[in-house]
Amino acid sequence: MRVLVVDDHELVRAGLAALLRAAPSVEVVYEAASGEQAVTTATEQRPDVILMDIQMPDMDGIAATNRILASACDPMPRILILTTFDLDEYVYAALLAGASGFLLKSTPAERLFAAIDAVAVGDLPFTPSITRRLIRHYIQRQPLVLRAGSDTALTPREQDVLSLVGHGLANGDIAERLHLAEGTVKSHLHRAMTKLNLTSRAQAVAFAFQNGLVRP
Repeated sequence: MRVLVVDDHELVRAGLAALLRAAPSVEVVYEAASGEQAVTTATEQRPDVILMDIQMPDMDGIAATNRILASACDPMPRILILTTFDLDEYVYAALLAGASGFLLKSTPAERLFAAIDAVAVGDLPFTPSITRRLIRHYIQRQPLVLRAGSDTALTPREQDVLSLVGHGLANGDIAERLHLAEGTVKSHLHRAMTKLNLTSRAQAVAFAFQNGLVRP
């Protein structure tokens, strides 16, 4: 798995990179010191996962996430926000930008590794309680604006899958709940996200709340 580490603090950036290099399945392709470097390097190196800081001087991590995902080709990189600040505004902004997860820098190494593996396969490393807290708090104040595709009619099964994604369930749990193969769940979710122009599982959660598939 190819990982790009983005942080403007040299010691933090170097420590994260060293930690990741100790994992046998991870290749650190670059250490970016700014949002601008992250955008350029993501285009050049095409990492699978990007660990993105938020507060950086020239371009913050939210803006960099927007820029990277707006210009990325398939397969899209998964962006995992890693920050010191547990602020609702940051988490929600990251979700709107298309980030695939949000962790604090105090997260234990084992959980960080698990989160990287999770975003790489399309899962969402927020706890369900955090996700629901954010959506309940903000959905009426700042509705999520998404560009719909040419065919936005979801099948009943796609709606079922999106609803359970909104409840914070992983693909395996959804498969068990709906008595489907996990690969079938992934297919339904992929088709639904393609129809709705959703770029991350986090945006799928927000869509489910905003459109009544999950009731706060």
